[in-house]
Formats: sequence, structure tokens, C-alpha cells
Amino acid sequence: MSRTRVDANVEQAYLITEMMGQIGVIQKRFQAEGEDEERRWMMARTSDEDVIAFLKEATILMLHIVDAIGESTVVNGITISKRFGIPRGSVSKITRRLSEQGIVQIESLPDNKKEVLFRLTPMGQKVFNLHNELHIHIESNVREFLGRYDLEQMRFLLQCMKDTADMSWVRFDEGVDVQEENPVLGESRTDPVDQAAGEVSQILDMLRRLDSTKLRKIKELIRIAFLED
Repeated sequence: MSRTRVDANVEQAYLITEMMGQIGVIQKRFQAEGEDEERRWMMARTSDEDVIAFLKEATILMLHIVDAIGESTVVNGITISKRFGIPRGSVSKITRRLSEQGIVQIESLPDNKKEVLFRLTPMGQKVFNLHNELHIHIESNVREFLGRYDLEQMRFLLQCMKDTADMSWVRFDEGVDVQEENPVLGESRTDPVDQAAGEVSQILDMLRRLDSTKLRKIKELIRIAFLED
């Protein structure tokens, strides 16, 4: 094996190790900071003390349900349940809590008391508008960020995203009988540590297929995307 090839292999192994470390940093940042950053952004853009008090306690799922109701004007629990893949019982629990907080108004149809509909209250509409402004703000920032890359880099990054989306994160040996499950959102049965290990293994497998040039591109994209202030 030529020295050039050996050097490339060493660099590839180093880049894979470094990138896997950055994936962990990215994951922790999104999990620990993302929700708080969004909450602070919305709270800084309203002077309504009731809205601020709600945002301090609101979960992401609560805000998503507010979005679902706000986008549809009037919506029932079945529609929300299908959209988010959560049990209707959980939808009922969250909407009941939102009602108690003055965010959602619960109504029953005159001819069918079992059919419950949800609509936003004036305060709920304020929350919905703030969350929508946040989405627009984030989209604008993403577009500005991606504008840093030239067309070749963007095509490469898009292909990486597509390959990642199509990749199976859990692989089984041939002959292993695997029973498929349909886990409910928020009720994962997989241990987080085991799941992370499986994801790391799959990403490593993908990265090993790339040559040193492509690995350097990925390293640079990660550095620009997540390490530069």
C-alpha cells in the first residue's frame, strides 16, 4: 500500500472519529438548548404577562397542538391524534390542560355531545401567532445560513441528507426474525443509550464509504454549521 493511501486512511479514520464527536455535541445542543432558545425568543417578543407565564411552562407538544388548532380554526381530537401519531387520550389530556390555562376553548356539537371540537381563545391566538413568527424567523435564518455554500456544496449536503434519511439505523443479521412495532410518540421502548449507539454505528458505516475529499467537505460543513458563532 502506498504512503499516500496510508495517509488517506489515517486521515479518514481521524475525520470519522472527530465527526462522530461533533454529532454528539450537535445532538446535545438541540436537545438541551433548542426548546429553551425558542421559548426565550417568543417571550422576548410579547409584553403579555399571561402569554409569558404560559410559555414558561409550555412543552413542544403543547405548542404543536396549538399550531394544529390555529391552522384549522376548529379541529377535533381525531385530526390532532392522526397528525402527531399520539393516542386520543393524550390529546384529550393536553387540550384539557390548555383549556384550563385559557389557551383553548372546548366545544361540543349540539346534535352530538360526544364530538368535541377545539378552537383557540384570544390568548391562544397570540401564542399561535408568536409560534408562527418563530417558524418564519427560523426559516429565514436557515436560508441565510445555507446561502454560505456554493452549489456544489449544497448538492453534496442535500445528498448526504437524503442518504441519511434513507439509511436504516438498525441492522440485523440475516435470518434474525424481527417483529415490527409501531411505537407511540413520546413512549419509546428503546433505551436511549442503545439507540444512540446504533445511530453512531450506522453513521460510521456511511462515513466509511466516503473518500477523504468528501469527508473533509463534511467536516467543513459541520464546522460552519454548528461550531462557528
